[in-house]
Amino acid sequence: MTEMELKLIKIDTSHYYIKSKGLGKKTVHVGRVFYDKFERVNSLLSSQIIQSHFRKEITVAHSLILRGNKVENIVFDYNGRDPQRFYHRAQLMLRDEGFINFTAYTTKTPGHLHLYVHKGHTDLEEGKRLAKSLSLKLSTKCAVEWHMFPNDDMPQQFNILALPYEVYAKERGAAWSKHM
Repeated sequence: MTEMELKLIKIDTSHYYIKSKGLGKKTVHVGRVFYDKFERVNSLLSSQIIQSHFRKEITVAHSLILRGNKVENIVFDYNGRDPQRFYHRAQLMLRDEGFINFTAYTTKTPGHLHLYVHKGHTDLEEGKRLAKSLSLKLSTKCAVEWHMFPNDDMPQQFNILALPYEVYAKERGAAWSKHM
């Protein structure tokens, strides 16, 4: 994958997260225990760091929440066994909902996908509502084998995702969208 393909995500490069060894720092949120395995690094996400991630020397993550509590993407983190079927169902649902720009990326684990729905500058709370709504609509079509980001189920610092490794499929605007 090239860095140009990664730019489709519109990452905030002012900081990044790097995976640390061990269990991580324990955090309790709404009665649930989380272990934060990523440490925030307050320096620019450079090309060298991205290339090290692509070579799988380190694991780098990016925040989905931008400055000013805005989000650019709603993300389906698919962890099932049939990514082709999931992508097809999600693609049809997103088209029907009027979303014309989305990209699916493969992750480190074979068969897992990150489906980024490009929404543009959206308020964080609206992004969370939209993520819940899209998840609910897709759950009527197939078994729930994904997590949505951003969400309220985790602390805000857990709304991060590892940088993807390859483009699985992408869709950029089409005449068949009912909202055009």
